[in-house]
Amino acid sequence: MLAEHHESLVRLCPPPSDGGRVVDWAAVEEALGTTLPADYKRLVETYGGGLFGDTLWLLEPGCPDPMYDLLAQTAEREEILAGFWEAGEDKPSELEEPGTRLVPWAYAEGAGHFLYWLVRPGTEPEQWTVLLNEGRGPLWDAYPMSCGQFLLEVLSGTTTSFYFTDLDDIVAPEDRTRFVPNARILRG
Repeated sequence: MLAEHHESLVRLCPPPSDGGRVVDWAAVEEALGTTLPADYKRLVETYGGGLFGDTLWLLEPGCPDPMYDLLAQTAEREEILAGFWEAGEDKPSELEEPGTRLVPWAYAEGAGHFLYWLVRPGTEPEQWTVLLNEGRGPLWDAYPMSCGQFLLEVLSGTTTSFYFTDLDDIVAPEDRTRFVPNARILRG
């Protein structure tokens, strides 16, 4: 099923010729302390990090800009969220299980929503839930699907996420199914 979502995403949003990255996944996973989902690895190897549909930034390991780097954002978001929770913001109930943590994999341009994997002990990466934290507030939404399926649903307009149902109102039709790699965005 994961390969099917990837193939559908590639058909809907063709990767550019200068996209895709070769990554030392073992080193990245060692630094994170967890294995990453195969569909995420496939996305990075096919597209690289960058902007999907003029809306969702796919974080990538090794990006020279820490805002778009998977490892840098994991450390930064852990610190930011810990501060929110210490200040009294409600922690998502999904994080109450000991050993559960969040790893960010994307964020929404403009709105500031972060998309995370819910990493639970004993749960295989392919079974991780996507959690969205709204950018300007304390609300969280859970989507029991892979990151590739989430991207596909947002770009195809089939998402049930309140945060992306109005994408046609804010993204030009020609940009909806376009991917721009970080290499192009960050060089200028």
